[in-house]
Amino acid sequence: MAGSTRESPTAEAEAPSAAAAATASAPAAASVTPAAAVAIVPRRRVSPGLDAWRRFRRHRLALARAGILSLIVLTVVLGPVFWQVPINDIDFGATLSVPSWQHPFGTDDLGQDIFARVLYGGRISLAVGLAAMLVAVIVGTIIGALAGISRGFVDTGLMWLTDLFLSLPQLPLLLLIIYLFRDALKALAGPEFGIFVLIVAVIGGFRWMPVARLVRAQFFSLREKEFVEAARALGASTWRQVVHHMLPNALGPVIVAGTIEVAAAIIAESTLSFLGLGFPPDIPTWGRLLYDAKDHLDVAPHWALFPGAAIFLTVLTINFSGDGLRHTLDPRNVL
Repeated sequence: MAGSTRESPTAEAEAPSAAAAATASAPAAASVTPAAAVAIVPRRRVSPGLDAWRRFRRHRLALARAGILSLIVLTVVLGPVFWQVPINDIDFGATLSVPSWQHPFGTDDLGQDIFARVLYGGRISLAVGLAAMLVAVIVGTIIGALAGISRGFVDTGLMWLTDLFLSLPQLPLLLLIIYLFRDALKALAGPEFGIFVLIVAVIGGFRWMPVARLVRAQFFSLREKEFVEAARALGASTWRQVVHHMLPNALGPVIVAGTIEVAAAIIAESTLSFLGLGFPPDIPTWGRLLYDAKDHLDVAPHWALFPGAAIFLTVLTINFSGDGLRHTLDPRNVL
């Protein structure tokens, strides 16, 4: 008919194929639920401690040194349970004997077992290191936080005090203070505990300055951050800003500095004992063992070798573990 409209062959060919494609895709579309179409796999939440441990494991050298340090600590703490030789057991028939199965580290000039004395002295040296570190970190954190949050004469005065302590000759002052107050503390708290308190207080009292400067620098950076300014704008007090916002974010470098302070405190205690101003002669710290062995190095080098090796390995592993902690707690290394 002349008035009718005739469709093109191309349109007639495309229409069945489009209908077939729509029919084929209809069951598949119907089988997909709306939840599955927009499903997002929730990310597993990881605690900060577990995340730090994962990053610490990537530092293979620090992980190996931390294992060696753990072995040293376990040996020192649990060793006397399995090696029950008295530290003051004298055997004149075995004086200055070389290492053997009966005496793994040999004996001294009185026939006393050096292995048992190294185990006993290790507990004292590690306790002094940890206690002095706590004193230095606590004092340094308080002074650094006060200087970092304050302005004007408070910050100036505290930093002047820090610079004053940094300029003092530490070893002569340590020797002088211990010489002046050793007998008084012995009479007050006993020969062992009194000297322990004095050594910890003196070593910690001269090791807080680097921690204070570190905390102050962290506070200077943190108090200008957006989350601190937001807390300040919401009316948070200065105490709340420090305790809840600034101090937790400044503890990473403090923990790293604390590990270094442990090693420094162990060396300082060993130095004092080696100079004869540490613990009494009947308390065999590592430094005291070196002091007793210095006159027999030609005939009994093992007497000084094993305490010296214990100091060396402990300080080395602590420093490497601190380097691993620095790498772990550095925000730039967070993936």
